[in-house]
Amino acid sequence: MTAKATGTSPNPPVRADGPAPPPPYPRRWLAVAVLLAAFMVDLVSVTIVNVALPTMGRALDAGPAELEWISAGYLLAFAVSLITAARLGDQIGRKRVFLASVALFALASLACAVAPGTGTLIGARIVQGIAAAGIAPQVLSTVYTIFDARERAAVFGVLGIVSGLSQALGLLLGGVLVSADLAGLGWRSIFVVLVPVAVAIAALGAAWVPETRAPGAARPKPLAALVLTVGLVAIIAPLLEGTRLGWPWWTWPCMAGGVAAVVLLALAEHGRGRPERTGESAAPSSSALLPLDLLRVRTVGAALVIQLVAFGAFSGLLLVLALWMQDGLGFSPLLAGLVTVAIPIGSLPIAPFMGRLTLRLGRLTVGLGCLVIAAGVAALIPAALGTPDVSAWAILPGLALIGAGVNLTMPALTTLYMAEVPAHHAASASGIITTGQQFAGGLGVALLAATFFGQLGGGDYRSAITASATVAAVVVALCAPLCLAMSKPKLGAPAGSAA
Repeated sequence: MTAKATGTSPNPPVRADGPAPPPPYPRRWLAVAVLLAAFMVDLVSVTIVNVALPTMGRALDAGPAELEWISAGYLLAFAVSLITAARLGDQIGRKRVFLASVALFALASLACAVAPGTGTLIGARIVQGIAAAGIAPQVLSTVYTIFDARERAAVFGVLGIVSGLSQALGLLLGGVLVSADLAGLGWRSIFVVLVPVAVAIAALGAAWVPETRAPGAARPKPLAALVLTVGLVAIIAPLLEGTRLGWPWWTWPCMAGGVAAVVLLALAEHGRGRPERTGESAAPSSSALLPLDLLRVRTVGAALVIQLVAFGAFSGLLLVLALWMQDGLGFSPLLAGLVTVAIPIGSLPIAPFMGRLTLRLGRLTVGLGCLVIAAGVAALIPAALGTPDVSAWAILPGLALIGAGVNLTMPALTTLYMAEVPAHHAASASGIITTGQQFAGGLGVALLAATFFGQLGGGDYRSAITASATVAAVVVALCAPLCLAMSKPKLGAPAGSAA
């Protein structure tokens, strides 16, 4: 018999005059193992490509803009599809959408492996990103459903460990596979390896992940989803192409129009969600893709801005570091991967304590994490100024600090964010924060790559990496005080309640 979970918190508070809460899903820890494995594959598919990008560029004769699209195309497709995918899971079943998305991810990975040219590879990466977008919100929404608030804090602590291991695995595996050139596949092997992993996740997910839905879930709105997609693409595409094209006039109104489309969509949905009859109680609507009553929650707004800056800078930095180390310093793909593994290794000592740190320090954990990221990036600047005579050892301390900072910031940010989300907005919230993370990644890749290639000129890697690291360090440090705009939720309270 297939176990099912309700669309609400499985362990609501027990009232003296009410029924006892239903028992938790008995296989929830097996289920979360499968869900976290799928989350790992998403992270691996990003970092494994970053290590291989210089090799791809040489093999496919790809220019800077094409390399950006191979990386950011995945993140952009992920971002623009997430909220709609979350709604679809709520309506037809999260397990069903999860399994179908994992299968599509396997097929897209195979298409990447056999791509004959850059255009086909970028297209396959976009499909891969869409498939990953079907996976991610089902992970967060299912965790939200089958765990209570305290268990969720533990799960997000485990998520920090998994995140660090995933980044390490992707970086190391990418370097090993590209350098080994197994069966003459070269960079293509990094996609081949993802196929059997996705198949295994689908098989285990079919056995252990419970089917969950949101009671009364609204149908996805095709027009709203289209407006959101077009708006996000209109923002990111000019950023990716602007440097290559010399920033023609149309890039600026295109980005402004994209921002306007997203804002107007949120306002229009908010207007439709209001009660029409005078005196009718305004029950919050869960049908909006961008619910304004959720976005107005202090912690939600601050968390999304911090994520945009911190994760964006981190994602862009991963790309420019790979280009700098391999093309500027002459490191092999394997050595570049080994050096970059310092990032997840730096995060591992903190990961087991993240749940307790978040419960004790709350929002200050996020601010501290931002400052540690900025310090780590700043520590790379002396090595950047020494280009091209830089040893791997000079880079490692800064990367380890960055990893520690990211692991301080992201799990705490997610825990604090979800602690203040009302139950009827669980799906929108999970979709929005994951969309925000991937959108931040695409934006960070676009901006730091534009900075890097803009300074590169005739091969001046010293100026290119120094400028990129300086920009990343400054913007992350400046966003640290935003943690004070977050409120202080009672993390031991049931989901959806806030202090």
